[in-house]
Amino acid sequence: MSAAVTLPIDTDRIQALLPHRYPFLLVDRVTEFEPNKHLLAYKNVTINEPFFQGHFPEHPVMPGVLVIEALAQAGGLLTQLSRDSDTANKLFYLVKIDNAKFSRMVVPGDRLELDVTLKRNIRNMAIYHCIARVDGEQVACAEILCAEVKG
Repeated sequence: MSAAVTLPIDTDRIQALLPHRYPFLLVDRVTEFEPNKHLLAYKNVTINEPFFQGHFPEHPVMPGVLVIEALAQAGGLLTQLSRDSDTANKLFYLVKIDNAKFSRMVVPGDRLELDVTLKRNIRNMAIYHCIARVDGEQVACAEILCAEVKG
């Protein structure tokens, strides 16, 4: 049974659970959480993101690999928040991405919604079904496998 979680979860708590920091922390807030099942979070995509300087300056688009990374970070949060045990010195690494599809570009001004459902735990690994949305419209989806290792 996991400890009680107060929503929303802000960046201070997210940084206590994930090792990522600016510019690679890609989750701003967690708005829904059901232990060992589901998490909903978001990232506010702003024009001052460093990747927009080169991707692409005249037509800024969030790289698809970073959309996937944001979903993987949300998966890590789902796993970390679902535990009672100490999460210090535990890192989650992206191991595999299956069935990734991108259906719309993510641009400055978008609020990227990160919808992650835990499909299965296998020893030190977790498989997540992930959907990214903007304004309720799917922009990407994938199945993501992450492995936990001691940090």
